Amino acid sequence: MELLHTVAEVRERVRQWRQAGKRVGFVPTMGNLHHGHLSLVREARRHSDEVVVSIFVNPTQFGPNEDFDAYPRTLDADCAQLRDAGVAMAFAPPVEEIYPLGANQTWVDVDALGDYLCGADRPGHFRGVTTVVSKLFNIVQPDLAVFGEKDFQQLAVIRRMVAELLMPVRVIGAATDREPDGLARSSRNGFLTAEERTRAPLLQQHLQEARRAIEAGERDYRALEQRLAASLAGHGFDVDYVTVANADSLAPAGPGDHSLVVAAAARLGRPRLIDNVTVKLAETAL
Repeated sequence: MELLHTVAEVRERVRQWRQAGKRVGFVPTMGNLHHGHLSLVREARRHSDEVVVSIFVNPTQFGPNEDFDAYPRTLDADCAQLRDAGVAMAFAPPVEEIYPLGANQTWVDVDALGDYLCGADRPGHFRGVTTVVSKLFNIVQPDLAVFGEKDFQQLAVIRRMVAELLMPVRVIGAATDREPDGLARSSRNGFLTAEERTRAPLLQQHLQEARRAIEAGERDYRALEQRLAASLAGHGFDVDYVTVANADSLAPAGPGDHSLVVAAAARLGRPRLIDNVTVKLAETAL
């Protein structure tokens, strides 16, 4: 596996692959890799001849009180995992390669989708995500890119960006990789204490409870959200939101919607955990 650090190096290697008729897959990450990231790599390998994984902690998607400086940098361990997973290239650029003119003045922003869920509490976050992903797409020029469904809003925002800007990239959503007890794998899980780790799966359990309630006929979604948020708070979670949303627009769902996502974000001790479940209702069930 090659470890490259500059835009020019990556473009030259991808150009050579293209000349050889190879299909290029891409998995953007911020490093500190775990089994969840490797599941995205496996998905990319199923659809491509060569896989590129970027490792870049993007400063523009962190808020002023968020953990940019504390975010783990584990490049050597990450590269070892990627090498074992059959990745052809890891791209780990310094900040000045991605933001060559210093403070960024050009942004890619998906307005409405980025305003709900995590975007409501983290203004500017998704603008940072879409901007850096568009830069990475321009550098790697992949045929396809894989994102995890755990970050449901991010996946929706990226798909909308690609569609509206006519980017020639197929965006694939990969199922959330979970621990045996149901906790979604995340780099931030490492910040949980042993006691917090025993409670963390309650987030997914509450979302499953919401899905069962909706499938059983619950349509007062605001009351359901409040009930679940109160229960999570009772278990020690500092709840940012629990939302039943339209899975396409991410706006709060109403009784006429049939494609839903129940999403939640909550802090448990130091880390902020996110998770979701989707619910498909038949038209006749509304």
